[in-house]
Amino acid sequence: MTTIPITRALISVFDKTDLKPFAKELVDHGVEIVSSGGTAAYLEEAGIPVTRVADVTGAPEMLGGRVKTLHPRIHGGILADLGHSDHRSDLSDLEIDPFQLVVVNLYPFESTIASGADHETAIENIDIGGPTLIRAAAKNHAWVAVVVAPDRYPDILEAIANGGTTSELRTDLAREAFFRTARYDAAIVNWLEERDGERRVFALRKRQNLRYGENPQQAAGLYAPDISDGWWVHADQIQGKEMSFNNYADADAAWRLVNDLPANSAAVLKHMNACGAATGDSMYQAFTKAWECDPLSAFGGVVALNGELDTKTAEAIASFFVEIVLAPSITKDAAEILSSKKNLRVLVAPGPSLHAADVRTIDDGFLIQERDTTPTGSQQWAVKTREPTAQERADLEFAWVVCAHTKSNAIVLVKDGAAIGVGAGDQSRVGAAERALSKAGERAVGAVCASDAFFPFRDGPDALAAAGITAIVEPGGSVRDDEIIESATEHDVALLFTGQRHFKH
Repeated sequence: MTTIPITRALISVFDKTDLKPFAKELVDHGVEIVSSGGTAAYLEEAGIPVTRVADVTGAPEMLGGRVKTLHPRIHGGILADLGHSDHRSDLSDLEIDPFQLVVVNLYPFESTIASGADHETAIENIDIGGPTLIRAAAKNHAWVAVVVAPDRYPDILEAIANGGTTSELRTDLAREAFFRTARYDAAIVNWLEERDGERRVFALRKRQNLRYGENPQQAAGLYAPDISDGWWVHADQIQGKEMSFNNYADADAAWRLVNDLPANSAAVLKHMNACGAATGDSMYQAFTKAWECDPLSAFGGVVALNGELDTKTAEAIASFFVEIVLAPSITKDAAEILSSKKNLRVLVAPGPSLHAADVRTIDDGFLIQERDTTPTGSQQWAVKTREPTAQERADLEFAWVVCAHTKSNAIVLVKDGAAIGVGAGDQSRVGAAERALSKAGERAVGAVCASDAFFPFRDGPDALAAAGITAIVEPGGSVRDDEIIESATEHDVALLFTGQRHFKH
């Protein structure tokens, strides 16, 4: 483990968090600081001795600061492999002193584009010298330590106090540095490709080790960009076991569904499909109605609420076996009630982000699409038979949202603001209808139905009408739409076409 003392450091940073105390301590340990532009001015104003880059290179900063450190007298001091005699000779002949530390962070390109800045502003926030310095130092990590974030300053100061940086620390810093420049370039590429989408680059960091994947024999981890606005990033798990691969998948599906439903709604999911969903006058009423849809399937499921989790609702949830509960807030008494269930995972989370990409894998490739969105209103739907009643229309809108979040082929039956039967992932649409009807039983009388795609034959609508369904919403677009309309007319079923399907594979 080679330890290298630090005697000379190059510092060029946009983010000046904790820079003054860090630089002061470097100087106190006898380190010469070389800097340029705003960083040099900042340190000089703080009374910290600095050698300006222009004094090292003999060349002034130019092009409004675009060119400062791009010079052999800087990069020679960073890239010299001191294990090679010819490198040492070059430095000696040109009177270039080597650097042992490079501290650089970059222009804030990511936050600039996130703010909606115009094209010119975004271009000016593409850093050139910074990534070049970082990559040079990271390449030569056998001799140089590179720091790309203020949270690594304590590691450097501790190393200096112990005589210098170790090869282990320098290697770790180099890995972090190359990831930082990769992430930075990824942001630039994705911004430039935003319109055409011919190229996509993902720079992901492991956020959490998972015990295993869907099954124990599969290795797994949770990865995300360093800058992520996913709901899980900001969620507070107030109790329970660690989240697993399947827990995250189910929780995300439940959270997306319930946040598309009206206020005071609850959803119960199992294997990423709804086995209950309802809206009510209170969270307690919404939860109990949702659970009653399919209590057998709900066993060991995920409960998601889009209103505050209160005492009465917590008592109801605690009476069942549930793996995860999600809510935007929870009362102190409700948290106390659920704390008796030691393994129950309780998450308090913000709503899902507006991230638009839906990414899935195939063999050594990725399928990338815009995330599907579910319109919650029915004003644009085409009425093909009789007008639905006000209650039927409200239930159809509710069913349509639940259906859009359910694996195809999907049929969802709703009555009085509550799902009463869900047919999910069936290979045939009539099979999905039969499964939903079997779960609903006698409750199907007077209920409404949503289908995520069109009915290819009238056998599905006929079976639904025979069971007592009074209204159906589906996309339309089948070559046999006339037969579907004929079936609905014969049975006095209100039939509405949305003109938009919601397959979920």
